[in-house]
Formats: sequence, structure tokens, C-alpha cells
Amino acid sequence: MSRRKKTSSTAPYPAISARETALEQFRALLAPEDFQALLEELERPLLPAFRINPLKTSPQAVADWCNWYGWEVQPVVFCPTGWQVRQARTPLSQTLEHRLGHYYIQDAASMLPAELFDLPASPYPLILDLAASPGGKTTHLISRTLDRGLVLANDAGLERITPLRLVLQNWGTVNTAVTRFPAEKFGRWFPATFDWVLLDAPCSMQSLRPTESHPMRSISQREQSHLARRQTAMLLSALAAVKPGGQVVYSTCTLAPQEDEAVLDEIIRRLPFSVQINPVTDRLPAPAPALANAFGQVFHPQVQNALRLWPHRFSTSGFFAARLTRTGEVELPIEPPPARPLRETGQEPLNRSNLQEITHWLQNTYAFDLLSVLETYRLELWHSQTSVFAVPIAFLERFNELPCQMLGLKVLEETPDGWQPAHEWVNRFFNLFHAGRLVLPNEMMDEWLKGKDVPLPVSAANPPAVWLVFDERNRFVGRGRSSGPWLKNLLPRRLIG
Repeated sequence: MSRRKKTSSTAPYPAISARETALEQFRALLAPEDFQALLEELERPLLPAFRINPLKTSPQAVADWCNWYGWEVQPVVFCPTGWQVRQARTPLSQTLEHRLGHYYIQDAASMLPAELFDLPASPYPLILDLAASPGGKTTHLISRTLDRGLVLANDAGLERITPLRLVLQNWGTVNTAVTRFPAEKFGRWFPATFDWVLLDAPCSMQSLRPTESHPMRSISQREQSHLARRQTAMLLSALAAVKPGGQVVYSTCTLAPQEDEAVLDEIIRRLPFSVQINPVTDRLPAPAPALANAFGQVFHPQVQNALRLWPHRFSTSGFFAARLTRTGEVELPIEPPPARPLRETGQEPLNRSNLQEITHWLQNTYAFDLLSVLETYRLELWHSQTSVFAVPIAFLERFNELPCQMLGLKVLEETPDGWQPAHEWVNRFFNLFHAGRLVLPNEMMDEWLKGKDVPLPVSAANPPAVWLVFDERNRFVGRGRSSGPWLKNLLPRRLIG
């Protein structure tokens, strides 16, 4: 088996500093007319973009948002649920729909990786997102399977877990578990397990379109070589963790060949009979092939099946993505995964009597059919001292003892006055709650969204202890507790604007 020599600090790759230096380095990778088109594109502002949440809304809602907020949009050519915004009277980040998770603000280029997967044959696939935070691509994986498949959303960084959890809670996913481990471990712990694995790898972020979340900075050859080695190790782990015939998508937000084509070249030469890089040109309306060579290195022919999004191709940030299929053995040393049974976290499965009690209460108070939701999404109820959670059965079957930072979605909260439906649960399934609903007049909405209590606008013979509050456009805007003539605001603090 032929193998390329390891890249060392003396490899012919040039050092990269800021955007201008990167541009000069990348000049050699483009035809003169393409380089000129790239320069012209970089003079134009990057179009903001968003991707709708099919768990809560429909594509038809985009027309309403354009009317309400003065948006002019165009579809993202490779993502059916994505839109770029040419003009906006109201910024994307300042709408009620954004606050409640009806769409996710995301650069259009970052919508490509999840769209590269072929839908699996199983209606309940197992999916691993190895470097998930802040969660944009995780929500896209969830959306593509309509939250039927279990998604393990992993990130190794402690400080990155809270943003990931908040994004997933706001998206309303029920079939998700959040973990915090090195990505390199999963192929050793769970070999040949997953249908899909996404590796949006940590990279140098040389996208040529710097943003607050993806700044361009100086990077040394040594650091870039370290990144490439880690990316290769993470990709090997992903390929070991996926089932034979399963798919791995590798992506980065850098245009540096050392972290893109060179990583794929290393993988395909190490595993020539076990991995294929799939042609995915049908995902784009125009060619965007990876490089055949760069800086003196000729890449394996299969590498050109990857996609390289120069900014001028589709008016996006620079991006790189490839889909690989496991076709044979990918051997890594097997290790036992860490173990902490779910019961040791203070949770227990809900017994039949309590399940019936909660089911009847939700049906009688809110006309909500809990058992139907549990069956549709393959969920089981567990409880702690103060809450009831919907837990994915697939997790209990396959990963029951794997320590989690978050699992499933909260259904109920216990208060001194009894149960109340959790905000996250109603925010996901608000269309299935047919009673206990209260519509706030428009003139009360500003105060309500600031977290203020408002006068109770209705009188009812047998009001619920907690109302589900909607505005006049039938948008769920939180829960409210009856308190005499007032409606006490129960909006979570993070949603108060």
C-alpha cells in the first residue's frame, strides 16, 4: 500500500497570516479570471442567511416573514430550507421567530455539509456529530430526519457545551444527546455503529470572509500542521464509527489545502480499500471541484470529488466539504467507553401509574395527546425530583451508560401547585396543544416580551393554572400563570428581550 510521507515543518506549504496574505497564497490555486472574480466578490458584503426549522414551521412562513419584516430573499441553491437575505428592514436576529427557534441564522456555505448525506434507509437512523458546537449543523441534521433519528451531538470543549445545549433546546429536538469527549475516541468506543457521521472539523478558519464568530488570524506552519494531523485523526475516528456502507461528511470553514484536500489524500492513501470519496456534484448547480494539486503536492484522483466553495462561486464564505462512504474495514484499537448509568444522575423511568396520570392531565387540561408523540418519536418518560423528561429510546438501547450533558427534552416541571408544561416542550409541539390557550392582544405584546406581567385578558370558569400564551398571529410566546386579575409571565430569562 502506497502512502504519502508525513507533512513536517519543512513541507512546501507556505505560512498563512491574515486575509491579504492568504489571498496572495491562494492566487496560485485559481485561474487569473477566477482570482479576479474572487477579489470582486470580496468587495461585496456577505449576504446574511437563515435556515427554517421544519419541526416548528413550514416554507410558506417565509413569505409572511418577508411581508412582516421587509425582507427580500433568494433561495440557497444547495439547501431547500435555506435563504439568503438581500435586504431587510428588520434584522434576522431581531424577530420573535428567531428568539423562539423557528429559524437558525447561518452562513449559506455552512448549510452544505448536512445536505450531502443521502437519506438513510432506516426511519430511525443513528447519527453522530463529532464537533457539534454551537449547533447549527446539528440542527440541520435533526431537520433532515425530522427529529426521528437519534443524534449524538458531541463537542470536546467545556465552554462550548452550554451554547450547544441552548441551541438544541430552542430548536425543540427530542431525539438528541449532548456529550463532551475527544472526537478521536468514538471510533474506538463505538465501531461500525452509526448511519451518518458529520465531522465539521476545527480548522484555521481561512474562509476569506471573516466574521465575529469566524475571524481570520495569523497562523504558523507548525499550528497548521498540528491542525491537519488532528483533523486526520478525527476523520479516522469518524470512519471507524460509521457502519459499512454508512456515510461520513468532512467539512471545514477554511480554504487551506493543507486542511482540506491534503487530509482527504492522507485518508484515501491509508485506507485505499475501505473508503471512497463520493462524487456529489449533483448537490450544486455548477461545478465546484476540489483541487487536483496544491503547492507542489499532487492529490489522489478521488479527492477532486470533494467540493471547494470559493466565495465567488455562490456568494458565500469560503468552505470545503466531502462525503465519504465506508466500504471496508477501518480498524482502530477497541476501548470501553466511559460509563455512568442514567439512574446515577438522579433520574428514574416513570412508572405506569404516573404515566397514566400525566397523560390524562395533559389530555384533559390542554387536549394534548402525549402517548401519540411518544410513539411517533420513540420516546420514554423519565423523571427527576422536579422534572419529567422525554428520553430517546434509541439512546437507552444503544448508549445507556454513556455520560451526557443533555438528553432528550423536558416535558413537565413540578411546582408547589402541581405540574406545569415545560416551555421547551410547548415551544416544540405548540400546534398539538388544543386547549388551555390564551391570545394576548397586540397592545400587550411589548410588555409581555420584556418579561412583564400583564392584565389577564380573559375570564374562564375553569382556567388552567398555567396558560399557553399566543399572539394574534398564532405564534406561541410563552406560558403565563393566573394570579387574580393578572397573568404572571413565565418566559425563560434567556428569551426576554
